[in-house]
Amino acid sequence: MATQQLSPMMQQYVETKKQYPGCILFYRLGDFYEMFFEDAKTVSRELELTLTGKECGLTERAPMCGVPYHALDTYLSRLVQKGYKVAIAEQMEDPRQVKGLVKREVIRIVTPGTLLDSQALDETKNNYLMSIVYLAKSFGIAVTDITTGEFLVTELPSIRMLLDEIYKYTPSEIICNEAFYMSGVDLEALKGRVNFLISALDNHYFDEESCEGTLKKHFHVERLEGLGLEDYPVGLIAAGTALRYLLETQKNSLSHITRLTPYRSGKYMLIDTSTRRNLELLETLREKQKRGSLLWVLDKTRTAMGARLLRSFIEQPLLDREEILRRQDAVEELNNSYITREELGEYLNPIYDLERLIGRISYQSANARDLIAFKNSLQMLPPIRLLLKELQAPLLMELYESLDPLEDLTRLIETAIVDDPPLVIREGGLIKEGFHEEADRLKKAKTEGKTWLAELEAREREQTGIKNLRIKYNKVFGYYLEVTNSFLSMVPDRYIRKQTLTGSERFTTDELKKLEEIILGAEDKLFILEYDLFCQIRSDIAKQVERIQKTAHCIAWIDVLASLSETAVKHQYVRPKINEKGIIDIKEGRHPVVEQMMRDHLFIANDTYLDNTNNRLSVITGPNMAGKSTYMRQTALICLMAQMGSFVPAGAANIGICDRIFTRVGASDDLASGQSTFMVEMTEVANILRNATKNSLLILDEIGRGTSTFDGLSIAWAVIEYISNPKILGSKTLFATHYHELTELEGILKGVNNYCIAVKEMGDEIVFLRKIVKGGADKSYGIQVARLAGVPEPVLLRATELAEELAEADISARSREIAGASKPAKAHVPRLDEVDLKQMSLFDTVKDDDILKELEVMELSSMTPIDALNTLYRLQNSLKNRWK
Repeated sequence: MATQQLSPMMQQYVETKKQYPGCILFYRLGDFYEMFFEDAKTVSRELELTLTGKECGLTERAPMCGVPYHALDTYLSRLVQKGYKVAIAEQMEDPRQVKGLVKREVIRIVTPGTLLDSQALDETKNNYLMSIVYLAKSFGIAVTDITTGEFLVTELPSIRMLLDEIYKYTPSEIICNEAFYMSGVDLEALKGRVNFLISALDNHYFDEESCEGTLKKHFHVERLEGLGLEDYPVGLIAAGTALRYLLETQKNSLSHITRLTPYRSGKYMLIDTSTRRNLELLETLREKQKRGSLLWVLDKTRTAMGARLLRSFIEQPLLDREEILRRQDAVEELNNSYITREELGEYLNPIYDLERLIGRISYQSANARDLIAFKNSLQMLPPIRLLLKELQAPLLMELYESLDPLEDLTRLIETAIVDDPPLVIREGGLIKEGFHEEADRLKKAKTEGKTWLAELEAREREQTGIKNLRIKYNKVFGYYLEVTNSFLSMVPDRYIRKQTLTGSERFTTDELKKLEEIILGAEDKLFILEYDLFCQIRSDIAKQVERIQKTAHCIAWIDVLASLSETAVKHQYVRPKINEKGIIDIKEGRHPVVEQMMRDHLFIANDTYLDNTNNRLSVITGPNMAGKSTYMRQTALICLMAQMGSFVPAGAANIGICDRIFTRVGASDDLASGQSTFMVEMTEVANILRNATKNSLLILDEIGRGTSTFDGLSIAWAVIEYISNPKILGSKTLFATHYHELTELEGILKGVNNYCIAVKEMGDEIVFLRKIVKGGADKSYGIQVARLAGVPEPVLLRATELAEELAEADISARSREIAGASKPAKAHVPRLDEVDLKQMSLFDTVKDDDILKELEVMELSSMTPIDALNTLYRLQNSLKNRWK
């Protein structure tokens, strides 16, 4: 495109667009943001807007579409959520005061990870931007949410740990270096599970010196020790890159990002992606809904900040016993202080999202209504602090001391901003009377001016006799006298015609002109002054960002602790004991989610006992649908809840701290990556066996069922041997299986015990009693379960016949051979498809032959490749001649 042929305005557009090639450019023209050329076609298609054209100096009109300036956030959010980056070019001058081309600049670039619109974001979730740097076989990670100011950094040694962090934070945008694309991470599979935009930045972003300088300058420190980054060399680059990216795209100081928090994954229980999904911690496995998840049960929070913090509690259970006990003490005291807890809930309810409000205030994008919401929230702080003063738990006392009531900010907004301000901040009506002397004077002139207009209107009616004469106003003609056509003959000569309409005429007079100058002059000055005063108030509040963030953090903690307390009381949870001896002892444990979903039925509670000596591994047998998976999951969830500081659904519990929880539950093909059910299963088992420790809790369901019976049984057997051996692993494990042969391991392998789900037989039918009892099940009841599922009777009868026949070919004798047991085996029943491997052994036929002797003494290391090939060819021919 020849820019010299374009109109001056379009030349300005094209030059701006060149500076932001990867972005859609929203270009402010009057009351609209316009898009041109390819951007217009894209936006028109994605947002279903009408595509028009504009004369641009070329032979063809430029494709164009636009959105009203007041609806910017709505259209912007829709576009960004589709994965686009948008640059907003704003008018930097008032078009009414400029001759020629208005100056325009890009004031902000909006991306999925930098979206600020509260209407588009889920207030209960963080909107994270993640920076990943792959360097020297390590992954540096920085995670930030610009809506709240949260900024975290860590370093990881492996792809699997990286994936776990990505699934934990579910970022909406990832920025990375080029090397990350070659690190071995399957990005397509990752995108299938987490919806994010990923982009590789230029190499200059990852310069260590520049990253270090950016961090030091922003956080006002002289040395990296002040940030705690001395042990995170790659994490430092990731953090510096994230901050540089945000500074360049947001084009402001990011003053609300006040702290960078390094963390190590070893501080929290490790929950990998599979476990997070299988235990349905935040959403259900199939529908991806909150209802039916652990979060759904525990979330009684009243604020958006509390909801986000509760998510992090669930995803990051603690390993520090003392910290767990501190949380438990706080929850217990709130349990015992019903009235205080209820009052806290009443005061928490009206509190808006302080973290995101201060983000908008720091961005200078908050309007007057945001400040009123902020003030209304702050008014709740003194009574909350007063209630906390009554409580004695150490954690609650700390929150009391840390909670700044921010009364000075409440007073500032209360005295400055009207209670019901307009949405637009440039058209006055924001500042209370008495706050500013000059603003009061201008308001008075404006008010008295309107009184003068009313008096003038009355005088003119009386003097002219025109009964329906009115003084009106619009932005084009200002103030005017309007006379209908029926009274035009009565209009005096001193009236000056301004406009002729179909049914009336509009006039002015010298006196009206003078009044207009006074009134409009005062109004314009007042609008400008009120806007300036509002911006100053907003800036003054932004300077207190650290105080506000600290208070917001306290409110979130109070909210979460109150939520855990309310849940515990409502569902009759108990306080678990926490031990570091590796004992998991649960009496009458219940599944926290299932018991809430089955309102019309009684949930059957069950006991669990695991330790590091004689009860390391429980082999659980029983039919499908009997409740094995529910039982195992409830054990894992109770342990997780205990370590997040919550009370648990049980009669009593003593929980040994688990460093990790691993689950292998269910079977599904991973079609996206071309992996079968069995391959997915074995991959997850391999991960568990390589990464579990003696302090881990393993939940393994139906290992080996994705392949043949013998292979599956052998794998399951070997896995149990591996896990139960304290010299190799020794993890506490619940192992559900249909391979009844595995019950032979009790008494053979130390620490392995059999349990089963109790079932009552009633003729051909069964009743699931849902109770875990000692011992192994003697059969699977598969045909009875098939009957419950509605399988036709002829199929069931035939299945019964076949089951009886197959039972004669019992494989338990083979399982005893594997275990080295001395029990007598059943007589082997010959099978027509069984081949004697001895008949297939070539070496049995020629075991004394000189060919074997020649092979035995042959010096292979001294042979050349061609000699080896010739020798092999000679021996092969020799064998062929013997078989003829």
